[in-house]
Amino acid sequence: MTFLFDIGRVLLDFDFESSLARMLPPGTPDPVARLGRLLECKDDFETGAIHPDDYIVWALGVLGSDATPAEFRDAWQRIFTPNKPMWECVRKIASGGHRLILFSNTNAIHCPWLFETYPEFSLFDEAVLSFEAGHVKPRPEIYQHAMDLHKLVADATCYIDDLPENIATGRQFGFHCWQYDINNHPAFEQWLASFNL
Repeated sequence: MTFLFDIGRVLLDFDFESSLARMLPPGTPDPVARLGRLLECKDDFETGAIHPDDYIVWALGVLGSDATPAEFRDAWQRIFTPNKPMWECVRKIASGGHRLILFSNTNAIHCPWLFETYPEFSLFDEAVLSFEAGHVKPRPEIYQHAMDLHKLVADATCYIDDLPENIATGRQFGFHCWQYDINNHPAFEQWLASFNL
């Protein structure tokens, strides 16, 4: 069996706002809206259409911040917390000889930093990352790319993601899909047990 795992809110939880709020000047009006504007270029950034250095300059301007690019990178990276129950499952799946592939919308600031910071990612054999593939989920192009690149057999592929729109496309491709809720991990374990791995 092959397992496609999303990263955010599946393998790692994240708190985007708290980390990046440190970049805002004191007294910034409506900080939530200011932080939200960083998502305006999210898809372009995560497909690799915007170079990280250019994104950082733009983002610091949006925030009105006098932080350095290095400080922004640090804040952008340190938003994650490992989801320990899921990593226990990943280790069990790997020990059973199953194929593990990362399948994530992400960017060149988070990768390869994530893989260097969390050595558990070495359990994954391969990866399909949006900034390398040039497409983002839930667009079907990145799913087809994963199918072609890794010679996936849909009925022998399990796909775990937290976003319903991503899961919907996965179902269109015939994957066994689970929409993961980080606050209800036992439900995932019950689903996983149904495969008798």
